[in-house]
Amino acid sequence: MRTLTSLLGNSQQLDGGAMFGNAPRAVWAGWLAPDAANRVPLACRCLLVEEDDGRRILLETGIGAFFEPKLRERYGVVEAEHVLLDALAAQGLSDADIDVVVLSHLHFDHAGGLLAAWDGGPARLLFPNAQFVVGREAWQRALNPHPRDKASFVPELIALLEASGRLVLVDDATPACLPPDWRFHVSNGHTPGMLLAEIPLPGGPLLFAADLIPGAAWVHVPITMGYDRYPELLIDEKRALLQRLAAAGGRLFFTHDPQLACGEVLLDSRTQRFSVTATQATLSRLAI
Repeated sequence: MRTLTSLLGNSQQLDGGAMFGNAPRAVWAGWLAPDAANRVPLACRCLLVEEDDGRRILLETGIGAFFEPKLRERYGVVEAEHVLLDALAAQGLSDADIDVVVLSHLHFDHAGGLLAAWDGGPARLLFPNAQFVVGREAWQRALNPHPRDKASFVPELIALLEASGRLVLVDDATPACLPPDWRFHVSNGHTPGMLLAEIPLPGGPLLFAADLIPGAAWVHVPITMGYDRYPELLIDEKRALLQRLAAAGGRLFFTHDPQLACGEVLLDSRTQRFSVTATQATLSRLAI
């Protein structure tokens, strides 16, 4: 038996126009209400999987609290403390108890939680006993970022991961440190080599959707973010995965949705529009 638990990390407030790049404000404001500065609330949600062999696997770490105060304000990080560590503690765990961390990609809002909270000193890597699973192409992107998304990477984190000796680079094959029934999909629309982990469930698979589908609003096929590198490619990737999940009774796990952790994918046969149903705000040691 394996159990699934959703864990909240530090939350963000980012510009709604950037998060819904090709949708007008009159549309997206009905999905996520903006504040006076036009920012919308976003979660940085992670997924803890505890396997029956004792392995503890964490999918992503959120943005964390590594930014100095000035940058924390610039990037809309709400909390000063490292919220993910508190969420692990609420489960009776610490970062030292995690065996594997799977990173869809290395943008700071998905991998920054690997670092200790800012204290004025050098950056420090947490999760001392974990292997770090990263897509090979995503790793190369982090080593040699394009000017368009260079600010999304943390050079100190990349150096610490490389020096750890625990970095596991993969293409789309499941590495030995993960259960053999897991599989990966590689997505390039948001950023090259993004890994989407698929975990089998009795009723259908759960896809950790990362930034392909950050939340329920982005299930609408045409909706993309201003941060996406190849929006048309992302739409094609999204449609293909949603069709597959709808046919298999699959679910999406949302990293950035402020209200929902997951939901089952539905396809309306008449309109050919996708939606999510049987939504859950949290997963609390869901046994499968």
